[in-house]
Amino acid sequence: GKKIPKIGFGTWQTPSGDAAEDSVLKALETGYRHIDTAATYGNEESVGIAIKDSGIPREEIFLTTKLWNTEHTYEKTKAAIDESMKKLGVDYLDLYLIHWPNPIDYRDTWEESNAESWRAMEEYVNRGLIHSIGVSNFMPHHLEALFKTAHITPAVNQIYLNPSDQQEDAVDFNKENGILSQAYSPLGTGTILDDKTLNNLADKYNKTSAQLALRWSIQKGFNPLPKSVTPERIVENFDIFDFEISDEDMKTMDGLKGIGKETWNPDTVDF
Repeated sequence: GKKIPKIGFGTWQTPSGDAAEDSVLKALETGYRHIDTAATYGNEESVGIAIKDSGIPREEIFLTTKLWNTEHTYEKTKAAIDESMKKLGVDYLDLYLIHWPNPIDYRDTWEESNAESWRAMEEYVNRGLIHSIGVSNFMPHHLEALFKTAHITPAVNQIYLNPSDQQEDAVDFNKENGILSQAYSPLGTGTILDDKTLNNLADKYNKTSAQLALRWSIQKGFNPLPKSVTPERIVENFDIFDFEISDEDMKTMDGLKGIGKETWNPDTVDF
């Protein structure tokens, strides 16, 4: 029953301090109203400062942060949520995610540890301190395991998603279960932007390859989270609502699989 802005602003790999504060302020000034961060990014305090300094009412900003891999127990999850809210300087979160489903610290007990973290997150929803909860980097088998004990279905599954890596199985499973596919690295961490086919299509629409990739994501029904610390790029990435990619060109873009970096396997990550 909650609403989320169609495009968000990512802060992965954005250093705390001026870089994070200035980029988030620029994003909010441009018109973004969804800011995505995470405990492990180390920039929650800076994101919180920027939100406060923007002068935009808190209720107009959709704020997401995430549980890191070392905190997958019931008590640790509660402490992590409290710590994130303290660093962000807010009294509620719009969205809170389990960052990875199978971290190395819990490899032998990932199903139970996710269930425990989810139980804590559900409590915070019931207390009104978190409005929505979800997951990140979860594949269908991780979600099926979570469904065994969850009382609240994840609202979002934030996954690496762009024309190069379309993760059809995860996207289809999300759709079947009413879960929004949220696209982090919707530009393939920049690895897809020099592709000749993508650039030729972008020229056709008088847009950049980045804008075309983001529009593709929107038309797929995804929720892209582009990130940048460059003011011009921040503005450019938001300027994607004045054109539409044709069905034929969408199919061409669907054929760009493998042109850039692909995602990690969440069951073998070493963190």
